[in-house]
Amino acid sequence: MSSLSIEYLLGGSELLGHRIESEIDLYELGREGIPKKALVNLAANMGLSLRAMARILHVAERTLQRKKDNDLLAEAISEHVIQVAEVYSRGSEVLGDAERFRVWLNTASAAFGNRTPIELLSSRYGALMVLDELGRMEHGIVA
Repeated sequence: MSSLSIEYLLGGSELLGHRIESEIDLYELGREGIPKKALVNLAANMGLSLRAMARILHVAERTLQRKKDNDLLAEAISEHVIQVAEVYSRGSEVLGDAERFRVWLNTASAAFGNRTPIELLSSRYGALMVLDELGRMEHGIVA
């Protein structure tokens, strides 16, 4: 995992209830559900509003607003949040820092049919496409 770890992006081990040291920890965290506060932390780290995160997650913003900070999100939403955090962690590592990755996320790319990478994060397959593109970038392969 990168220096801007998924655990950090989600608010740390105290908030999550345990450390993330392996993929099985991510699996278990997704199954258990993450607290709303972890989503709020991720949004803040990404420089996104709760409204923008709600659009990415296909959840009504009001649904998220009604939840208390420690309320657990549903499994599907939790897994989606974890995947977005994984992409953000990986992107920050590949591009060298979070700010450069933020700019890249919001820049249309021919590799994505002139869509921005952040648009693709609203889908599991889109997130995998972004991770694949980051892998190509890391190895100097131009799409």
